[in-house]
Amino acid sequence: MKTPDQFHLGRYFAGRKFYAGAIALSLATIVLPACTQPEATTEEPTDVTTDVSPEEPAEIAEETNIQIGELTGNVEEYLGQTVSVRGEADDPIGEVAFVLQDNQLFGGEEVVVFNASGTPFLLPEGEITERVQVTGEVRQLVIADFERDYGLDLDPDLYVDYEDRPAIVAESIAFAPDPEEVSENPEAYYGQVIAVSGEVGEQIDLNTFTIQEEQLFGGEEVLVVGVEPTPALEEEEEVVVTGTLRPYITADFEQDYDLTWDLDVQRQIEAEYTEEPVLVAEEVYPSAQ
Repeated sequence: MKTPDQFHLGRYFAGRKFYAGAIALSLATIVLPACTQPEATTEEPTDVTTDVSPEEPAEIAEETNIQIGELTGNVEEYLGQTVSVRGEADDPIGEVAFVLQDNQLFGGEEVVVFNASGTPFLLPEGEITERVQVTGEVRQLVIADFERDYGLDLDPDLYVDYEDRPAIVAESIAFAPDPEEVSENPEAYYGQVIAVSGEVGEQIDLNTFTIQEEQLFGGEEVLVVGVEPTPALEEEEEVVVTGTLRPYITADFEQDYDLTWDLDVQRQIEAEYTEEPVLVAEEVYPSAQ
């Protein structure tokens, strides 16, 4: 086990303000002394072979998926737990953290996020949704504790408004576009792990379905492949799907994934989704209510 002084921070922000340049937010690594972070990978999606045959169904992930307001209103209930929350990536705090805000609530609710994912998080201006999904451990922000546990040197003046408030030490941070944003600008998300929330639309096959924006009749749909949820999904069920977005190219998908489609399904997918965005799912879990 390394001691805290062996841990260091890279450069966290390319600029001190959001939307001020080509890179608005750039978080580097916080290495946690309590656990070993997985090594970052630079493999292309086509280098990965995924077996998603019906004989190996994927259970719906038991994720503690909550809203920011639930966390800020009752932090004691979630201390020490791993949760997922969604919101807008707002102001950076110094060089090691940023604010995640739920602007849908009156007055806004917010939580401080420290990036411990092992991967820099970039937010290009004007190209990608401001909404992100953060998964990590809930802690109460006590500056002395964070400095001791993670080898940080925090400026107390910058954190004075957040002392003793909830914070998340993020194991993962992903863009969280809605299905319409994915459909309208898929190039911004290709090759990235994203978290898409919406209603289940058409169930095409055991491991293939569409997801559309919640409560939007006739809205844009995104095809999801790669998991066979157990129990089976229901139409209009609200879920979150995390996975990698790729354009559908038949030859590539046949090479990289064992999707076990019959001929009719193959023809339908080719006819409707060739070169369209497809979300190759890793997890499916209920959306926070």
